Amino acid sequence: MYPALLTAHPKPPATALPLRSLLSARNHTRLLLQRRRCATLKPKIQCAAISNNGIGGNNSWEKWLPKNLFAAEKVFGAISGATSSPIAQYISSPTTFLHSVDPRIKMAWLLAFVVLPAKSNMAVRVGVVIYLALLSVWVQPTEVWKDQLGRVTLLCGILFVLLGLSTDSAPSLLRSRSPPSSVTGLPNLAPSFEGYKYVIMKFGPLQLTSKGLSAATTAACLTFTIFQSASLCLTTTTSEQLAFALQWFILPLKNCGVPVAEIILTLLLSLRFISLVFDEVRNVALGIVSRRIQWEQLTTLETVDVFFTYIRRIFKNIYNHAEQISQAMIVRGFRGDCNSYRVFLSAGSSTKMANIVSCSCLIGFFVCATTLSRF
Repeated sequence: MYPALLTAHPKPPATALPLRSLLSARNHTRLLLQRRRCATLKPKIQCAAISNNGIGGNNSWEKWLPKNLFAAEKVFGAISGATSSPIAQYISSPTTFLHSVDPRIKMAWLLAFVVLPAKSNMAVRVGVVIYLALLSVWVQPTEVWKDQLGRVTLLCGILFVLLGLSTDSAPSLLRSRSPPSSVTGLPNLAPSFEGYKYVIMKFGPLQLTSKGLSAATTAACLTFTIFQSASLCLTTTTSEQLAFALQWFILPLKNCGVPVAEIILTLLLSLRFISLVFDEVRNVALGIVSRRIQWEQLTTLETVDVFFTYIRRIFKNIYNHAEQISQAMIVRGFRGDCNSYRVFLSAGSSTKMANIVSCSCLIGFFVCATTLSRF
């Protein structure tokens, strides 16, 4: 019965699929196979986790660099402390002897300190250095002269050691080609009766000679003289008085076409701008120190980036100050012509006795320098 029932129902006729459907099915299978192949051939990007045993991302070249290589905290602390004293700024109190001297006499003293020691011998240079050091102790306040004299002396000491040991330390490659006295029959040259020695000291391969001592003394003494004399003049003289003194000296050059008014205005702006530069250097350094950066946790590149950010911030603030000054001058009517605007300058209050003593000391300094240079 059941076989009859099964055979009683006819099978559905097998209809032939059209050609378009067969082609579309084959294309579909090909696309699936291509996608699978692309998925298998696609590159895989793997990231290694950072581990403490040195395997993975921590194994890079930066870990071999020492951290806190530049001692950044000490550097910024030294910068903020170095500019704490008023460098190249006028100190009105306490009033000293130099405050009551005419600024034109001070300008003559500055010229004498620059020109005469360069043409004199070693004794005059050392004497000028000692005189300026004693004058700084007498005139400037205690916290000012201690800071300035210490730093200028350190700079001049380093310059003296470097020049003294490196000027004539290399052995000479030239040799005398004259025959010895035993061949020529001439007597030997008599040695110096004054005990002159060209080589003074030897430090291994380095040596201190008379030539090196002269060059080192000249450079160190001139550096100390220029820095300290300028500091003394700026701390005891206002910018208007210095501009008046310079204008009094170069005013005859106006007939030769020299722009005297522009030079005086540039000098005034420069003297006013010096204090702004030191203030910005100190303020930005104090801002970095006050943030309490953990320098030990920074890499070397991050520390260098902090230094570059510090320098960039200083220049940005300085340019902002310069733009503010120029805008203030434009608002007040300045249009670039210095001759159309009159700047009122004065010599300040100076006493007659202080001027006489200063002129007498200046003449005595000239006489002593010229007399000692002959011997």
